[in-house]
Amino acid sequence: MSSALDRLKNLTNKISSYERTRKDNLVLLEVLYNELGINQKVEEFNELFNYKAINLSGASLLSETLGEIKKGKYLQILAIGYDKDAVVKSKNISLGYFGKAENVEEGLKNKVIEFIIRFRFEKSFMTLEHYYTMLESFKSDE
Repeated sequence: MSSALDRLKNLTNKISSYERTRKDNLVLLEVLYNELGINQKVEEFNELFNYKAINLSGASLLSETLGEIKKGKYLQILAIGYDKDAVVKSKNISLGYFGKAENVEEGLKNKVIEFIIRFRFEKSFMTLEHYYTMLESFKSDE
């Protein structure tokens, strides 16, 4: 019994920790949204999540090489919009242009990378909730 109770406590702590982290993440994401001037391209913070994804040009987002500059590239935040009614379904939209990647101040580059990772973190929760809701339709009435 103790083992099952311990597992339940650990699971509860983990879920609680994720929810706290998610809440904190949204606050910090909104700060970066304003700091990086993305609010000038996307008027409402919540509209950010209408984009399918947000990518980065000019620096690596891979965990092994995170933040590594890509020589000759420009540091730019690119959102991927999707319009199911358009001839070309997806469209890249620049949310922030920061110049030649190797000339961008380290602190600014790190904020740009942090913004994208924080966006992706929240977007993953939204995706999880979406599929969880979809799975509800497969539950039988018992």
